[in-house]
Amino acid sequence: MSLFLTGLPLLILLVLLVLFFSFVPVGLWISAIAAGVNVNLISLVGMRLRRVAPSRIILPFIKAQKGGVETTIDKLEAHFLAGGNVDNVVDALIAAHRADIPLTFERAAAIDLAGRNVLEAVQMSVNPKVIETPLISAVAKDGIELKAKARVTVRANIERLVGGAGEATIIARVGEGIVTTVGSSESHADVLENPDKISRMVLSKGLDSGTAFEILSIDIADVDVGRNIGARLQMDQAEADKNIAQAKAAERRFAAQAREQEMKAQTQEMRAHVVEAEAEVPKALAQALREGKLGVMDYYNMQNVMADTRMRESIGKTNPDQEFGSSDEEPLR
Repeated sequence: MSLFLTGLPLLILLVLLVLFFSFVPVGLWISAIAAGVNVNLISLVGMRLRRVAPSRIILPFIKAQKGGVETTIDKLEAHFLAGGNVDNVVDALIAAHRADIPLTFERAAAIDLAGRNVLEAVQMSVNPKVIETPLISAVAKDGIELKAKARVTVRANIERLVGGAGEATIIARVGEGIVTTVGSSESHADVLENPDKISRMVLSKGLDSGTAFEILSIDIADVDVGRNIGARLQMDQAEADKNIAQAKAAERRFAAQAREQEMKAQTQEMRAHVVEAEAEVPKALAQALREGKLGVMDYYNMQNVMADTRMRESIGKTNPDQEFGSSDEEPLR
């Protein structure tokens, strides 16, 4: 029993030591001291209490001090608590310091929190990046289509990384510039002879304005001749004009046919009225004879006149130039 009571304080002391060394990163503190970096042990305990892994702050801080970058543990911890990548920011600061690029911790932290890779941006400032555009189709004034592909050499602009447009905007603007330049050319042959004309005109437009990049050069990698768009449009226009003319002709033809049918119907209606009227003549004559308004001799004289008139008309139709009777009589025509 006495032996157990004697060993109990030692066990408690051992447990306390284990808890102390697991809570307080003594090994990390010793590493910082060995690296010549002054780190307060209480600061490490405070990181534990704030649920911040000390190694995520102290190791980048040691790296920054060795790389000649002036920063503080509080800044690194604040950036870590804001959700930033402390290692990436420190590496970017060291790379910028080595390349003599002016970059402060606040600017690097802002770029990192904006969602951009600040280390990649610094590397791109030292080693420019080549962006290749897709195949861009443009039509010259003579109607010939040209397909061009460009390579754009850009360098990251540190000052405009926050809020600046990305690669997609550069590609879109370069494509627009190529289409405008080719479209303003009188002939596609001029573009094929001087493809650098596209580069000069596009580069002079200041396409990197408002973007996170600075355009160094625009090189036309390939130019191919495509379709004859002008001739195709003329053929389509001619086909459309022909269809319109045919439609109007068909409309006039149908209108003429409708008028002809209408006239035939009116003629038939008039003939029916004439036949109906002629059918009433014998009835009227009979009525006149019964009422004594027309005598029998008058009726016969009328019939003779009608017969004579029909005979003259028949003779006039068969031989209108023939003369009848003596030379003193007027010929019938």
